[in-house]
Amino acid sequence: MKEDFLHYVWKYKLFDTSNLLTTNNEAITIINSGMHNTDAGPDFFNGKIQIGDTVWAGNIEIHIDSSDWLAHQHQHDKAYENVVLHVVFNDDKVIYDANNNPIPTLELKHLVSDKLIAKNQYLQNSKDWIPCQNQIAGVDDFTVKTWLNRLAVERLERKSEEIQITLQQNKNDWEQTFYQYLFKYFGLKVNALPFEQLAKNTSVKIAEKHNQLISIEALYYGQAGYLEENINDEYYLRLQKEYQFLKAKFSLNPIDKSLWKLLRLRPANFPTIRISQLANLLNQQTRLFAKVLEINTVKELEQLFKTTTSAYWKNHYQFGVEAEKSSTKKVGKTLINTLIINVVVPFLFVYGKQKQDEKLMDKALQFLESIKSESNSIISKWEELNVISSNAMHSQALLELKNNYCSQKKCLNCNIGSKILQQ
Repeated sequence: MKEDFLHYVWKYKLFDTSNLLTTNNEAITIINSGMHNTDAGPDFFNGKIQIGDTVWAGNIEIHIDSSDWLAHQHQHDKAYENVVLHVVFNDDKVIYDANNNPIPTLELKHLVSDKLIAKNQYLQNSKDWIPCQNQIAGVDDFTVKTWLNRLAVERLERKSEEIQITLQQNKNDWEQTFYQYLFKYFGLKVNALPFEQLAKNTSVKIAEKHNQLISIEALYYGQAGYLEENINDEYYLRLQKEYQFLKAKFSLNPIDKSLWKLLRLRPANFPTIRISQLANLLNQQTRLFAKVLEINTVKELEQLFKTTTSAYWKNHYQFGVEAEKSSTKKVGKTLINTLIINVVVPFLFVYGKQKQDEKLMDKALQFLESIKSESNSIISKWEELNVISSNAMHSQALLELKNNYCSQKKCLNCNIGSKILQQ
């Protein structure tokens, strides 16, 4: 048993509350369980307890064993001087306050049902893909859907915090910050890091100073470390020459080419292809974030991000190596949806939150609801459990649920887990 289980039991009063007695046989009435504290200090603030004829207002501390009070050194911490009740599963030692008076103690060992304890232990010890894999089918749709809606917002809140940190590093430059995230997700998981480093190493303002695609391509291929070889190819040599000029003009330093990964990548996702698509996008559109703020539909966003490579890449996937077949390499619908879900939506949400613009925050959520569900191994596993994702808002919520709740066995913090425990 873990202490957080006792927190849960106390918070929701999941024990026999009739005829409660302290370990000194004084009658207890719980008027208010207090406010759960997840930071340092007592576990519940501002509780209200009647012991005998006296009503006490103060903090409540919870332990497995009462001796944990001493093991955790609370006797030396002034934050615990206002504890009016010590709630324990097992009372193995009398604990005294600073005035050498016994702290009123409630022992739960005989008050919590064995069935509830067994359910919790089953979830915590489960080796299944999710702990409640065999019970989730019994949870009503309303509980699942309302919890997923909440998790979608929780995921956005968490992403917002990450964006805020990057924004501070960029001295509150929204365009540069948006541009960095755009590059990161253009690289998909395999090349997210080098693409992010490429954007950090090459300010968007440099690209905006040029209106010719060849210059923007030279800038990014050079900064990506791709223009340091001896390749006898007219296009390559032209890029190389242009980059040498840009490198000297802006005092540029390329990233290490070895960072780029090709293993198990489809050729259409090679960094060479993605860089050209990005260069073309930035050549067609400037001040991308400002444009995103003005857009009201997913279709408009799809149009904004529709781009392709320069002509050279119709017949190539790598420099100097001609492909067997010619093809136009446009940015696909899947990648565009990825950009909307992971870049556009979080940025609209955090910008709306910062500007106290609820319409922008609502628009971000509406975009998620308007995009079809993501397709990946996690969403497929949820579908096997008959938890169906109908749009990107639900798929984002299910990713959050799996990664930050189920995989970490946070069943006590999950509305689905709570429902199963209390059924």
